[in-house]
Amino acid sequence: MTKIGLAYINGAVPGFEDFGNLPTDVVGENGLVNGNKASKELDALIIPGGTLIESNEIDIPLNREIKHMARDGKPIIGICAGFQLLSNQIDIGRKSPVPILKEGLGIIDVDFSPLITSDRVVAKVYNNSFLVKNQKEDVTGFHTHTYGKVEGDAKILFYSKVQRMNYGDTNKKGDYNLFSGACNDDGNVIGTMIHGILDENPIIVNNLLEQIDATNTDEIYNRNKEVKKYLKGEVGINTGIKIPSIKGNKMPKYLMIGSNGSDSGKTFILTGLAGALTKRGYKVALLKVGPDVRDIIPGLYLTKGKMEDFASVKIGHLGWADIESTIDRLNNSDYDIVLIEGVMSVFTGILNEKVPFSAAEIAMSSNIPMILASGVNKGGIESAAIDLVSHANMLEKLGVSVEAILLNKVYNDKIFDNVVPYIKNNTHVENVLKLPKLKSGDMRGFIPEVEIRYDLFTSHAMDLIENNLDIDSVINMAHEVEFNKIYSFDEIKSKVI
Repeated sequence: MTKIGLAYINGAVPGFEDFGNLPTDVVGENGLVNGNKASKELDALIIPGGTLIESNEIDIPLNREIKHMARDGKPIIGICAGFQLLSNQIDIGRKSPVPILKEGLGIIDVDFSPLITSDRVVAKVYNNSFLVKNQKEDVTGFHTHTYGKVEGDAKILFYSKVQRMNYGDTNKKGDYNLFSGACNDDGNVIGTMIHGILDENPIIVNNLLEQIDATNTDEIYNRNKEVKKYLKGEVGINTGIKIPSIKGNKMPKYLMIGSNGSDSGKTFILTGLAGALTKRGYKVALLKVGPDVRDIIPGLYLTKGKMEDFASVKIGHLGWADIESTIDRLNNSDYDIVLIEGVMSVFTGILNEKVPFSAAEIAMSSNIPMILASGVNKGGIESAAIDLVSHANMLEKLGVSVEAILLNKVYNDKIFDNVVPYIKNNTHVENVLKLPKLKSGDMRGFIPEVEIRYDLFTSHAMDLIENNLDIDSVINMAHEVEFNKIYSFDEIKSKVI
């Protein structure tokens, strides 16, 4: 019986992609499959993306089994964080004045350092491994990384065409400009930054199956269905929180998390809601307005959901799929609830003539209801309340339904209680919500764009949401939607000015 393992440890996102529907068994931190060592039981191993480096110590039994399999010549494919784990070292010190180095397993001779990319990509192939045999055309997939700069002497497998790096357009010529895959000297251990490489490139899947002499593919795919049931049975990883079966909605209901600016806690709120809704049995789709789909990965960690090819909603030329086709596909899907994370302020870019260019325009296009949030940590609770009133009234003027105003990181309940009447008296918003300031001595691993541990971040997000918000009330804020139109620049300007 052919067995292809999938690493299932804290920080991994094993539901993020289907991995060619190949994994037949899951292997945890103990390195065991059916009570036996993975190196003896498995024919191949897939290590998914996530925050494996931030969330785990390197000296765990699974990592020792990975080294055994590598020495035995068995195929190992590490994707994103899985590639990092196989490398020499990783600098996770983004925004740190000095590198913060984490040791890898040293199987593939490369080092990693910070580089942000979130593109759909094509990649050139270099014939240095069994995996790419007969792959004459470019491969496809997507990048979504914070630590994506790869340097070293390992054999090259892939170079990706990446349009944007570190929030800027850098590749107008369309060059193959980013080292995105490598292997060890023997070619059996592969690392790549290209997510979806097994889902979108059938030749690569066939090469892997041939390498391990897999003859009964039907058995592999049937066992993969059982693996997926196992993955979908638990919220997050190693939480013990079981997901019940419920009768879902005929049509998905939508809710956007918008804000009055960056650092408002949109990612934290969306993550907590995604977990709380999944815990109740809902199938939750997660979208991001704009290109930075990294923000929805913590939520996908909890839901075990896929990074859909429409998860990044286009604004201007940035993103993966337009809102019209996205709404159409979702309304014909089996999702129950769609949570959409806005970008920056809901109005950032609204007067840019490249239509659409703001979260408000995406909400306007399809009458998507919104929770409007603000962190109170910068200007205080009072300033946040005044700003939110202004934002809510402008959104109403534009035809966007603000279902709730949420003050995040509230540090004083009395001040909050005093601003609630002001908000209600100066808007038509009835629901004024609060989330308290997160109390944690060590905040490392809590900042999505700097350093994040999915296991830590998600557990705190879900606990804070469930303990402070009425989830039934939030569910009632979500509505079914249909795409209507993208408003022209002149139409928007006439409403705003």
